Amino acid sequence: MKESTSASSASSASSASVPGGRPGVRPVLVLTEEDELLDDLLRLCAVAGAEVEVVHGAPPTAEQWWSAPLVLIGDDRAPAFAQRAARQGRRPGVLLVGRNLDDHMVWARAVTIGVEQVLHLPWDEPRLADRIADAVEGPGQPTLTLGVLGGRGGAGSSSLACALAVTAARAGRRSVLVDADPLGGGLDVPFGGERTAGKRWPAFLSARGRLSGAALDEALPRVHGVSLLSWDRDEGVRLPVEAMRSVLASARRGGGVLVIDLPRAVDEAAAEALTQLDLGLLVVPCELRATAAARRVVSGAGALVRDLRLVARMRPGDELPAAELSRMLRLPLAGELLDEPGLSTAAEMGEPPGANPRGALAAFCATLLDRAQPREGAST
Repeated sequence: MKESTSASSASSASSASVPGGRPGVRPVLVLTEEDELLDDLLRLCAVAGAEVEVVHGAPPTAEQWWSAPLVLIGDDRAPAFAQRAARQGRRPGVLLVGRNLDDHMVWARAVTIGVEQVLHLPWDEPRLADRIADAVEGPGQPTLTLGVLGGRGGAGSSSLACALAVTAARAGRRSVLVDADPLGGGLDVPFGGERTAGKRWPAFLSARGRLSGAALDEALPRVHGVSLLSWDRDEGVRLPVEAMRSVLASARRGGGVLVIDLPRAVDEAAAEALTQLDLGLLVVPCELRATAAARRVVSGAGALVRDLRLVARMRPGDELPAAELSRMLRLPLAGELLDEPGLSTAAEMGEPPGANPRGALAAFCATLLDRAQPREGAST
């Protein structure tokens, strides 16, 4: 940590700059003398990729105060700061951060200073992490978040998830594919990316709060234009809901398309992912025996997804029309997905589903993405 000193008219303040932020982004301003609180604030800023300027002693200069994208005032500095609030000037993006939930006077100090929020650590750590990430990355571009589930085993949901991500990347969109099924074998396999450098899920299992979206993209393996978060070959790994929440919050920033390959069994982590979907796609073969299993998936996942639709997988010899399957499952029909021969052979050559732009998968995905992609300028 490099120390520098800046003088004010009556006293001097020690200013410490902690590097690590994104180019062109001003540092977050931190005002606290409490070591434990400072350590927590520096840790959260580091996770978000934010540069930090810590001012000790005297109040910050006018330039420091007004140029920072976010100001974090420790409650230990609040009483003295409240006395200078009128002279300092009120501005947006000021948070008061403390630890004592029993100190009810903190609200009076917050009103005097004119802060936007009062946060208590460790309880409000996720909210604070979100505010820091917002300050570093801005509001973000709209991201279309799609989830794919299988109505039964072998329905082809993972193939569709891969194809959606590949098709989005081929169209020049930012594309992120998240493998949310620890028992699925790993989506890096159909991409031929088992040996591609980058982090897998075990590196994010302890994640809390929101990670930097840019840092997540840089950390993940990139194959066929897709940033892929998959599993390694370890056994018995459980995906914590906090890790799922952190990763998805990061992946949903930056625009483009986020595709989540989901398990049929809904645990806490899967439930968290389902609630964040803009559109859920349930892949069901057009056969009578698949409807019973699909109904169970609908009863478990359907209540958590704001918009769940049926993808009717059509194969030679299937006896059910897609419209009838839609009626039986009481789901709107997203489309009919024709069988595409040769996917297994292509996978052995490292070509993921959807890599053939003339194939049935790519055509289906291109049509669906064009219809579902949020308009530019829409909110996330």
